[in-house]
Amino acid sequence: VQLQACGGGLVQAGGSLRLSCAASGSSFDINSRGWYRQAPGKQRELVAAISSGGSTNYADSVKGRFAITADNAKNTVYLQMSSLKPEDTAVYYCYANLPGRPLYWGQGTQLTVSS
Repeated sequence: VQLQACGGGLVQAGGSLRLSCAASGSSFDINSRGWYRQAPGKQRELVAAISSGGSTNYADSVKGRFAITADNAKNTVYLQMSSLKPEDTAVYYCYANLPGRPLYWGQGTQLTVSS
């Protein structure tokens, strides 16, 4: 499975941005997909996840501001981010979880939120 992430950038606080992560390869048995992020000097943390059945899970810090969706026809997952805060600044990594395998990771995409 290969994951291609894009959509990061520089945005002002209060703004919005959408990340996307397209999967290719043997992606038909993906259990769940989502996004982690890692800010400088901090551990990588789970931001949002969506299961193959459409169930979603969010970090408390982004609930009500971020929304994860999946377009199965395009094998793509999106993270719509709104009301962005400077503390959302991080490198965002998409991942895919397949049964019995380590997580697959996309390349990171930088989000910088200016105050």
